[in-house]
Amino acid sequence: MIIFKSINKLVKEVNFKADIGFVPTMGSLHKGHISLIKASQKKCKRTIVSIFINPSQFNKLDDYKRYPKNLKKDLSILKKLKIDYVLVPYKKDIFKNKKMMKIKINSKYKILCAKFRPGHFEGVLGVINQFLKKIKAKYIFLGEKDFQQVFLIKNFIKKKFKTKVLMCKTIRQPNYLPFSSRNMLLKPKQITLASHVSKLVKKFKLLIKKDLKNKDKIFSIIKNLNKMNIKIEYLEIKNKKNLSNKFNKNNFKIFVAYFVNGVRLIDNF
Repeated sequence: MIIFKSINKLVKEVNFKADIGFVPTMGSLHKGHISLIKASQKKCKRTIVSIFINPSQFNKLDDYKRYPKNLKKDLSILKKLKIDYVLVPYKKDIFKNKKMMKIKINSKYKILCAKFRPGHFEGVLGVINQFLKKIKAKYIFLGEKDFQQVFLIKNFIKKKFKTKVLMCKTIRQPNYLPFSSRNMLLKPKQITLASHVSKLVKKFKLLIKKDLKNKDKIFSIIKNLNKMNIKIEYLEIKNKKNLSNKFNKNNFKIFVAYFVNGVRLIDNF
């Protein structure tokens, strides 16, 4: 495993003519990340994993400072997985002249997380743009848990880069809660509470599958979750192909964002 702290040094040493898979992360690695890495290793000859906590995608400074960090543990995990290359760049290596470059997104996509976290996806796309300018990976592996993010990255990449986006399924705990770095900020009782959201949303999806009219039960679900001391930021149903409000039983996806003890979590089914 070779660790690089400079993108330029990585570019000089990596042969991008070989099939290269790229897994961008913000560290605090969990089973979700590991599944992405294994998918890359299965499909590609070489895999690059980046660890970079992108400050430009946090719309609140406290959230950025609070985000879990454990580089030593992350590198230990990656070593055991026999990763080829790890990129841990400095901020100055990404943001030239101290400017946090952002990419504008279409106003029609300023929904869900983009609505409640202004500038978030603009910051994500800005860093992905900086990475892919130099990391000529054949594939980039992203998790379905961040569905809106994957959707926006895919739309952005196809116009500018040859890299193909491969979305991998959400990895969940036995209690249905998806693995997330932010789960590390929760106590066991809070994890159990958060799992109720995933269970309810999953049941709600099955109800809609049976009868589309059941979508109107969304308001009672929000009410019940609020009673459980869970602050719902949004619970919405969208067309998974274009994120519009026009959907049917075969192309819908339910998105939720909520807070448990001040920690923001997201999920989708």
